[in-house]
Amino acid sequence: MTRRADPAQATLFDADAPAGAPTTTGGFIPLADQFNALPADWKTLLEPCLARTDWPALCAFVDGERAAGKPIFPTEVFHALHLTPVDGVRVVILGQDPYHGTGTVDGREVPQAHGLAFSVPAGVRVPPSLRNIYKEIEAEYGHKLPAGSGNLEGWAQQGVLLLNTVLTVEQGQAASHARRGWERITDCLLEHLARIGHPRAFMLWGSHAQAKRALLPEGHLVLEAPHPSPLSAHRGFLGCGHFRAANDWLAAQGQPTIDWLKPQAG
Repeated sequence: MTRRADPAQATLFDADAPAGAPTTTGGFIPLADQFNALPADWKTLLEPCLARTDWPALCAFVDGERAAGKPIFPTEVFHALHLTPVDGVRVVILGQDPYHGTGTVDGREVPQAHGLAFSVPAGVRVPPSLRNIYKEIEAEYGHKLPAGSGNLEGWAQQGVLLLNTVLTVEQGQAASHARRGWERITDCLLEHLARIGHPRAFMLWGSHAQAKRALLPEGHLVLEAPHPSPLSAHRGFLGCGHFRAANDWLAAQGQPTIDWLKPQAG
């Protein structure tokens, strides 16, 4: 099962939304309102996780930074959860924190981050780590990926949860929202997801992601490699074979496989 456009999210972020839509004087959507707009399956899974951190304090921090005029990325914090339903998750690719830079689309400066780990909006230049991910997939399958787009919503719609462990960041300030409470929430998400439903494949790239292996019980496929960053990809990410390995395992489980050659939404 995959999830296409989510009406709740679309309404929440619609520039033409009717008066009374949840916004602040700064024109942003408060974090608590974004959580409340989540699909019911993710809200049910995540509500116990909010108790693991000071959720009101995290909301106050993120909303306060935005109200102060700081550019906080991404706008749609929970975008990944709107694209992939809980029971549709077959593969989890774990990132760290969102891209903190910007790109240019049709002459407009836009954030690189749009709520999916490693992904960027259509039209934004493909970042180096994602270029290495594409390079590995092309080597495994012997086919070129569609050039020019780093938008991975097509994978998300096929059941790939592209999850960062920290879900917000200030522009130009890497890891600026680390240790504010996001990690406890996303750790809890991983734990709960790994204990319900069918077995899943988890791709853990780099030491930060690999530290989360302890959260995953037996029965899942856990694939580890160095991070795809240009600084480390040559140490074992390139040549890791993870994408074919995940599909072979999914097929053996009787689950649909992922068309890695179609990262963009169809």
